[in-house]
Amino acid sequence: MEHRGPTHSILLTTLVFIPIFIYCREKAIPYFLALVQHALIGDYLAGGGVQLLWPLNTILYHGLTLQMANLLNVLLEWTFFLVCFIVMIKTRDAWALLQPHRSNLILSVPLLAVLLPTFLSLPLHVPLVLVIPHLAYLVLFVLSIVIGFKAILAEPRNAQKEPESTDH
Repeated sequence: MEHRGPTHSILLTTLVFIPIFIYCREKAIPYFLALVQHALIGDYLAGGGVQLLWPLNTILYHGLTLQMANLLNVLLEWTFFLVCFIVMIKTRDAWALLQPHRSNLILSVPLLAVLLPTFLSLPLHVPLVLVIPHLAYLVLFVLSIVIGFKAILAEPRNAQKEPESTDH
């Protein structure tokens, strides 16, 4: 499966998100938009082609094919990064990510999506100014995952505690 193939399809993303929209309602919108934004801005506009309408067709749609260091690409990346963090703060999602929940482990998916290309295609030629947003996401995701793991590890101890007896 190609990197910019079915995993970047707007149609497939929408289908995958239907149950998430049913369960989470409007709270899922920022996450849906983040995925769509990645396919449209990160790969369609600045990349080499994306299968936006897979499975209806396998055409690679090409945008501007901007270089990563292109000023327009850098400005778009920073704009979406800042908008994302503002939304996460206003909706209190940033705080929720730092609370102990099993669902924090889901952040392993975007974490791996950022880390795998880094380890599989070194050296990366990323402008230093774009490293900052990636590091911010990585720190937030890693903290959330660690907090989620700690919550899971603490569960057996909490479940094994027996209620205190009132008998004397």
